[in-house]
Amino acid sequence: MITAVHNLVYSDDAPATRAFFRDVLQWPCVTDEPGADVSDDAAWLIFGTGPSELGVHPTRGPEGTTWSAPRHHAISLMCDDLRSTMNELIARGAEFTTEPTNQRYGLVVMMAVPGADEIQLYEPRHATAYDLT
Repeated sequence: MITAVHNLVYSDDAPATRAFFRDVLQWPCVTDEPGADVSDDAAWLIFGTGPSELGVHPTRGPEGTTWSAPRHHAISLMCDDLRSTMNELIARGAEFTTEPTNQRYGLVVMMAVPGADEIQLYEPRHATAYDLT
């Protein structure tokens, strides 16, 4: 039985990326070494990311035409109120690389992640599945 999804972020500065998830996003975490302190910037941290869901987007449209993007994986964070969440995260040191935009699926902004690629933060306008049992 599958019990969870484990996401990976590859970083050029893993301690900075881990500190961002720990201190700015305030995700709970454990270390991969028993007894290690999660506040140690050298610790290898594994984060609890809360409820999740997974969508599958097509790479090709009708008759094989390119539709949205080449095959890849992406991480997006969801929130109930984008502006309020942005303000809260900015107060903790987050930086946003775009202004919020209205997309078909929700209100969207891109957030910088130290040492890693940006992560999308959005307020969904679609039905969500993260609270299904």
